[in-house]
Amino acid sequence: MMPNNEILLIIAGMAAVTYFTRFACLALFSRNGVPGWMNKWLKHVPTAILTALIVPALLLPQGHLDISTGNHYLLAGCVAAVTAYKSRSVIATMTLGLTVMFALRWFNI
Repeated sequence: MMPNNEILLIIAGMAAVTYFTRFACLALFSRNGVPGWMNKWLKHVPTAILTALIVPALLLPQGHLDISTGNHYLLAGCVAAVTAYKSRSVIATMTLGLTVMFALRWFNI
């Protein structure tokens, strides 16, 4: 099935917006580089984005706030957070978090 013109225009528009926002940043900072204050601020962007993605998934698994012990996502997320803090190992964090999640689901706790 061939996409209609509206879909192609939407894709082209999204590509143009993405290109121009990246090009504008390159053009703006090409001479003097990124200011120090902005560089400090940009260091926090990945943490903010990951937090914005992860916290709703842990606290709102069915679309409403669930901070009970029946929320497997929250329990496994807390174990993964402590593991990440203590071990600083991505492999250990993922392994233990997934193990807790599978165990909670397997035993239907």
